[in-house]
Amino acid sequence: MQWISTPAELAAHLATSPTRVGLDTEFVRERTWWPQLALVQLSLEGGTVLLVDPLLPGMCDALAPLLADARVLKIMHSASEDLVALKHACGVVPTPLFDTQIAAALCGVGAGIGYQRLVQDTLDVALAKGETRSDWLRRPLSPSQLEYAADDVVHLFALHDDLDGRLAALGRRDWLAEDCARMVTNAQRDELERWPHLSLRAAQFLDADARIRLLRLLRWRDAYARDTDRPRNWILDNELATTLARTPPVDQAALQARLDAQPKAPRKLAAVIWQALTTPLADERQAPEPRNDDRDKAALRRLQDVVAARSAELGLPDGVLASRRWLAPLLDGHWTGPLAGWRRAQLQPLIDAWQQDPG
Repeated sequence: MQWISTPAELAAHLATSPTRVGLDTEFVRERTWWPQLALVQLSLEGGTVLLVDPLLPGMCDALAPLLADARVLKIMHSASEDLVALKHACGVVPTPLFDTQIAAALCGVGAGIGYQRLVQDTLDVALAKGETRSDWLRRPLSPSQLEYAADDVVHLFALHDDLDGRLAALGRRDWLAEDCARMVTNAQRDELERWPHLSLRAAQFLDADARIRLLRLLRWRDAYARDTDRPRNWILDNELATTLARTPPVDQAALQARLDAQPKAPRKLAAVIWQALTTPLADERQAPEPRNDDRDKAALRRLQDVVAARSAELGLPDGVLASRRWLAPLLDGHWTGPLAGWRRAQLQPLIDAWQQDPG
């Protein structure tokens, strides 16, 4: 492995454009909204591993052309947060992408399988686990950190060759390409969740007006956290947001008093929280309701049974063909997000038959 400390060094190693690279990052996201890129690992054909320091001036600009080069396949594992870190630091989302975690799921190896386990199960190589909670922003990095970081990319080519062969045999290369392209698009768009209230179980127990107030608060909270580069729960935690939505203060002074009474509440933000709480959103009346009645739950369970049967036929792990969260919109006939592509082709005939005779 080689530590790359200047853009010129990186350019020299990439002078002959590779056809594929193994790619990983180390980042820190404990005190910020955006992941802070701390290290970029590249593996090249022939076994060379480059450890690139993105904290040095000009290094991210030097990385950007490689990340954007559509002629170079980027092989990564569980890449979603790495893509965001690279986009924020380098201004570019790596593409095209081959994600070995997604590939393993589509091959039937396992859903959400970690890199170390995949390397062990596929290549019979045991990797060290000692630096998973390391401080990657410190300099210099320790020898054990450097070894751990290099291990994260050194086996990606072998994993790619194995998994790509399995996908080809199963006729599922297009499935992987679709899922990876969607991941890249999501990172490029970097859109906030439109209906963040749906992820809170407490929203099921609020009346319609309270749900709208919760939506207003969560939309504001997420946008403010991103704009100020702070974790969302540092701005307004879910419990307090739900409480304010359920029993709203009568005016800004009452809101300030409630915030002052709680040690971790954002007391200095009372004015903007009041504005968010009381300002209608253009689309708030379109907000979907959380599904929580017995009829919805029963229908969703039957839908899950249909999906589970098809998953078993395809040899896919649970949740890969369609998770429970993805299935909820199907109760209203909406094929959205991951369900809009190859998954719809696999499921629509079964769903249509189920809707004709839901049991």
